[in-house]
Amino acid sequence: MKDSQLVIGLMTGTSIDGIDAALVEVVGHGVHTHASLKHFLSLPFSGQVRAEILRIASGKMVTAGEISQLNFLLGHLYSEAVFQLCREAKAEIHQLDAIGSHGQTIYHQSEPSSFCGHRVNSTLQIGEPSILAENTGITVVADFRPRDMAAGGKGAPLIPYADYLLFRHARKGRVLLNVGGIANVTSIPASARMNQVRAFDTGPGNMVMDALAVHFTRGERQYDQDGEMAASGKVIQGLLDELLSHPFFHRKPPKTAGREEFGEGFVSQFFRRDRLDSLEDLIATAAELTAITVARAIQGQLQPGSHLDQVIVSGGGAGNHHLLRRIQALLPRMEVLISDDLGIPADAKEAIGFALLAHETLHLSPGNVPSATGARHPVILGKVIYGNNYGRLRGR
Repeated sequence: MKDSQLVIGLMTGTSIDGIDAALVEVVGHGVHTHASLKHFLSLPFSGQVRAEILRIASGKMVTAGEISQLNFLLGHLYSEAVFQLCREAKAEIHQLDAIGSHGQTIYHQSEPSSFCGHRVNSTLQIGEPSILAENTGITVVADFRPRDMAAGGKGAPLIPYADYLLFRHARKGRVLLNVGGIANVTSIPASARMNQVRAFDTGPGNMVMDALAVHFTRGERQYDQDGEMAASGKVIQGLLDELLSHPFFHRKPPKTAGREEFGEGFVSQFFRRDRLDSLEDLIATAAELTAITVARAIQGQLQPGSHLDQVIVSGGGAGNHHLLRRIQALLPRMEVLISDDLGIPADAKEAIGFALLAHETLHLSPGNVPSATGARHPVILGKVIYGNNYGRLRGR
């Protein structure tokens, strides 16, 4: 393989708002990797596609055919995102070395449960990588989570590997906080080795706030712009206390969450009160839930005894000014920044992460962090669908 590679990372998360695509130049591999973002775009899903993903990911009864059709449709939509990214970046598609596609999670159960007389845990991400490889001609790495789960891990979070490569610091202890639909934290003590990294999901990020905005505005607003509604509301303390009693918040790491824990069933606790409380008060309560569970996780479960100096925020929640103010108020001894302050756009970080994970896979290097996922050992992640450029990847 050549020293420098161009890799596209594709990410669609639990917020289900669209496809994030990052064009990344990667030099080296393993802990010596250096990455440079060349271009980023976010391609929104149409209302119809988003509604279908939400329906299938919500746990409602659907047919295998519907899942199959959506799987192939997303493969085509991911392809369109790749072509648009290349056009905007003025890069030729044949210059790409690889694509790393997270896919769209429609089911994730990290803890085993009884199924057909066996104890089984599982995860399912769709967005057919064969379609993506065929349409673009570029080798695709996808379906990253199952290999970690097969090794006894939770299959998440996987971005801590990229967090370590991008943000480790010799003198400052850092917490990387990603606020997507679900919020997750990664701690990297000063001068940390990879095996000292810890990470887990803290609970809902934007998921509950977004659901409330959509429900009570009948789709006119998809989210709370800049946290303005939350800032004008008051926290409903009784409801907040009820929400904080959820078992997930008291579970020890490693742990991971999704719509299975904080989707429609969880949000319904707010809907029962819609005749008593304003939308602003409900969203203020949801924002406070996110802020408190993040702060408690950092203070109580993330590297006890380690000195941590900064919280670096990425994801859609980085634009929620009210949420950031609340996190800063709850963590007064730490400096709260957004990743843009350190040169990584907040919306792009996870897409960059999956470009890096794909790059590691093609170098036959492990991409999980067992101290974060709970896996028994490091593993090479993902499944590789070779494109027309496979000969160039092998140095031919």
